[in-house]
Amino acid sequence: MKEEHPHLDALRTEIEAAERRVARGFDPGPRGFVVAILIFVLLGSFILPHTGAVRGWDVLFSSHGAGAAAVALPSRVFAWLALVFGVGFSMLALMTRRWALAWVALAGSALAGAAGMLAIWSRQTVAAGHPGPGLGLIAAWIVVLALTYQWARVVWSRTIVQLAAEEQRRRVAAEQQSITLLDRLDSAAGADAADRAPRDPEA
Repeated sequence: MKEEHPHLDALRTEIEAAERRVARGFDPGPRGFVVAILIFVLLGSFILPHTGAVRGWDVLFSSHGAGAAAVALPSRVFAWLALVFGVGFSMLALMTRRWALAWVALAGSALAGAAGMLAIWSRQTVAAGHPGPGLGLIAAWIVVLALTYQWARVVWSRTIVQLAAEEQRRRVAAEQQSITLLDRLDSAAGADAADRAPRDPEA
């Protein structure tokens, strides 16, 4: 009969509970405070001028001289991506601590980083007489890159935890299988010894 191994069962239960916790959400730890500061700084960058006297909010809504400053599509795309993913989804991921939202924040921030580089390049190559990239645009781009790095660290830490849990589960399964095999061999040896034992002729 198969013997139970309570310590292995308890270890497997603990590993499965850890995997369920990892699947549900993440714990940003001190990195969450860094992300919150970056979100606040990114919001503040929209108050600063992105080009000339045109602020980030003006770039978003094409107001207060954005057209006169020849604000092109790359600047608007970057501003919206930074607002939606760098601020919106980053805040949602930080508050709900859901992996899916962390992935969206990472992908969107990376896309915003590429758009920001294009926006800065477009302001540097604008026609003569128009202002170049402003402090707000450069600051927003740097903050978006920092957010991308932070979310990449969060996502990567989850991957490491999952791999470790899977490896531990495989180790426990292999250990239980070997113990079960030894139990079967011991049972078979005991049965064989019982069959070979001399019997009492008077029995």
